[in-house]
Amino acid sequence: MEIRYLGGPTAVLELGGVRLLTDPTFDAPGDYPIGNRALTKTAGPALGAAGLGAVDAVLLSHDQHPDNLDRAGRDYLASVPLVLSTGSAAGRLGGAVRALPNWTSVTVGDGLRVTGVPARHGPEGTEHLVGEVTGFVLEGDGLPTVYVSGDNASLDVVREIAGRFGPVDVALLFAGGARTPLVDGYLTLTSDDAVTAAEILEARHVVPLHFEHWAHFTQGRESVERAFAGFGDRLRLLAPGESTQIP
Repeated sequence: MEIRYLGGPTAVLELGGVRLLTDPTFDAPGDYPIGNRALTKTAGPALGAAGLGAVDAVLLSHDQHPDNLDRAGRDYLASVPLVLSTGSAAGRLGGAVRALPNWTSVTVGDGLRVTGVPARHGPEGTEHLVGEVTGFVLEGDGLPTVYVSGDNASLDVVREIAGRFGPVDVALLFAGGARTPLVDGYLTLTSDDAVTAAEILEARHVVPLHFEHWAHFTQGRESVERAFAGFGDRLRLLAPGESTQIP
């Protein structure tokens, strides 16, 4: 398996002859008004959509927030043969976007099974404010088991996923401790909670995503490094544009 980190929540995953992209965010830095507030992007991706090349599918955790699907990312979806996401996203976006409900699976390519799994984008009871979000588990004969958390802030959700799929070989954890005035609490895992999630999953390797390049991420690269200090080379903390291969 090879993982290339592009920035924010966006990474290219290659396994089993299948090329996947997580949450496309390709815009330059700027502001994104949402009602009476705004999210601010502080850095662009290491690679733009034009230089990405073909992918077999996009794993889109949700479409309603620009830090997971920005303007250029939204345009990019029109060139993709398959986008797996929430039912809400499928209804809003149409086209190649396919709903993947929790615990249901689809096969991509020659035997890569993608399963939709729960994600809670904030404290319990805020779902009506933040909207529907999903995570993903990737599996296949002779392939590593990979968990992509999406914007999940709940360790109880992680325990439920670990009970069905753990231990996992690779955990891609959205770990920036995102916060906005919309809700009182974290919208994604903090660095410390990401460590706990990795331990619950018994993850052989951890690749943090969604921890930099947006102003509402409260915990960044240094926080992640500090929290995972005891993980040694199990932590694959990539620089934008950097790739890692996982046997």
